[in-house]
Amino acid sequence: MPEKLNLASFTAQTYALGPGLRAALWVQGCVLNCPACIVPEWQVSVNNLVVDVNQVYEWIIESPAITGLTISGGEPMLQAAALNELIDLVKKERDLDIVCYSGYPLENLLKQMINNREIARLLDNLDVLIDGPYIQKWDDNKGLRGSSNQRIHYLTPRLKYFDFENAPRTAEFQIFNHEMILVGVPPQGVLPAFEDVSRQLHNMRLAGAEV
Repeated sequence: MPEKLNLASFTAQTYALGPGLRAALWVQGCVLNCPACIVPEWQVSVNNLVVDVNQVYEWIIESPAITGLTISGGEPMLQAAALNELIDLVKKERDLDIVCYSGYPLENLLKQMINNREIARLLDNLDVLIDGPYIQKWDDNKGLRGSSNQRIHYLTPRLKYFDFENAPRTAEFQIFNHEMILVGVPPQGVLPAFEDVSRQLHNMRLAGAEV
């Protein structure tokens, strides 16, 4: 039986989370409870969008133009086994680069992988790891990490050309599974605008409008 992923959300195409056109997925559930988490409802360890890895694979490869996959959450390391199965499937079909965000510092993950071979395998599957918890007071509105304490680890040379630490932030408003999501590391001032549009769409749904 294929592994299942418990997703918070998914997008088949984005330019906001790394170089080129990418697919991106966010896993549901996190135990770190970072204050000021941008999407605290994704921290909760409940079943949200539970899908077979094969289905997520189909969503990813249906777009021939994408060159990479970005994984975030939630906390991806909590679903390492399913993510490894997904990456293995994708790489048999397409040689995508893989970027992953984790709230755990790399040093912590290196200790965890001694007793967890799936975390070890996931690190081996990544080209870039962006590590560390989000700390709001250190959000300097710079680069594709949420706050300046987070580090960019180039685990392979494949994406060395791309400056994750200083790249300009962009944000996209996308609708998936009848909900609007904010894709990207939001520049300052974008989040209140997103929340306002989300409320308007929610009110439209309550009024019976199709969104």
